[in-house]
Amino acid sequence: MSDISLQIDGKEVIAPEGVTILRAAERVGISIPTLCHHQKLEPYGGCRVCSVEVDSRGRTSVVAACLFPVEQDLVVRTRTKKLERIRKSLLEMMLAHAPDSEQLQALAVEYGADKDRFEKEASFCIHCGLCVRYCAEVKKKNALGFIDRGARKEICFIPEIASKECWECKECFPLCPTSALQAAFVLIKALSFPPEST
Repeated sequence: MSDISLQIDGKEVIAPEGVTILRAAERVGISIPTLCHHQKLEPYGGCRVCSVEVDSRGRTSVVAACLFPVEQDLVVRTRTKKLERIRKSLLEMMLAHAPDSEQLQALAVEYGADKDRFEKEASFCIHCGLCVRYCAEVKKKNALGFIDRGARKEICFIPEIASKECWECKECFPLCPTSALQAAFVLIKALSFPPEST
C-alpha cells in the first residue's frame, strides 16, 4: 500500500492509501467531530457531523470524513462557515430528539446551536447506530436493531435475543451519546419480565 499526500487545514499530511479523511486527520492531531464513529466499527456516515469540504479534481464538495478515502493532492477543510452552519443545523435537529444529551450539549455550545429551534420529539435516539452496529459487528449477537424508517426510525432490542444476551453484557451502553439505549433497555426488561401482580 502506497502513501498519499494531501492537505488538511493547510497542513501537509501523508497517509496510507485507503484510509479515510477522518483517520488521516486523527494521525496528525486534527480534530473532526463525530457522533456515529467508533474505532472498532465499520464506517457508517450516519450523523454527518464529521462533514468536511474537499477540493478534488477541480471540484469542491462536502463529504463525510469518516467515509471518504484520502486521494493524492486532495485539499480538505474541516472548519469553514459552511461547515459550521451544517453542523449547527444537524445538532439542532438532534437536540430536538435528545435535549439532555451532554455530548450534544457540548457540541451545541461549540457550534452555537439552539436546542430549542425545533419542536421536541423526545425519542432520545439520534440514529447514530453505534449500539446496533457494536452488537452485530463486535459481539456478533444482533440483539438490537432499527425498526421503522425515516423520522419514525427507532432502536429496538430483539426480546428473544436480548433476554439471553443483554442482561450481563451492556457493553453498548457507554457508546450511546443519549439516553435512548437505556430507555429502550428498561422497556424491553419490563416487557420481558413484567412485575408480578400482588
